Amino acid sequence: MTIRTTEIIGILGGMGPAATADFYAKLVSMTPGSSDQDHLRTVIWSDPTIPDRTEALLGDGPDPTPWLLDGSRVLREAGATLIAIPCNTAHAFVPRIADHVGLPIVHMIGEVARHLTTLSPRIHTAGLLATTGTVRAGLYQEWLDRFGIRLLLPDATSQDHEIMTAIHAVKAGARDVTATEPLARAARRLAAQGAQAIIAGCTEIPLGLPAETVDVPLIDSALVLAQALVRRARTEQATG
Repeated sequence: MTIRTTEIIGILGGMGPAATADFYAKLVSMTPGSSDQDHLRTVIWSDPTIPDRTEALLGDGPDPTPWLLDGSRVLREAGATLIAIPCNTAHAFVPRIADHVGLPIVHMIGEVARHLTTLSPRIHTAGLLATTGTVRAGLYQEWLDRFGIRLLLPDATSQDHEIMTAIHAVKAGARDVTATEPLARAARRLAAQGAQAIIAGCTEIPLGLPAETVDVPLIDSALVLAQALVRRARTEQATG
């Protein structure tokens, strides 16, 4: 089905740049069509100077809210009609910017929670691989609670020495065992504890953890967000 829509997607990115590029590639791959003209109009603001979101949440760095607000304004002035943020941890700051942006923000974590409810067999327990900031902010805990899904988290040692180490490796350009092996170990441990699916709750994680290395479904938050944007554009087309 070809999409013809007035929607212009604003991608608030740069957190990090590789994850932003990967997200746009996923948006293109999820869009049905056979020509350039069948794809969605998109504005990308990739600002890698946005302060680290986890450091801010842990009290170790500046608040990124002003940068997120500035980026949102750039997107609005460029013609965006909605905003997508392909960074899970940045969603901790969405409540601070939502009323000031002037555009709807498609909430990636809410979309992942809803997506989990569509899987068969039904997901009762999910494991989370994410930044320490996302975990501490309780972003996934809050959303999955709404849908009655239990969330398993890595222990502190795994969080620090496997997951965060791998995320930093991906940000530094690694796409090899440096990132894959610690993420795979953490994912397997959560699956052994009863996780029926593993949420890649940081957009760097799918870049370092191939889905086939995990024995249960790996839920790519960036891919889910891309699918939600395509679905929204189709709805806008149908009602427009």
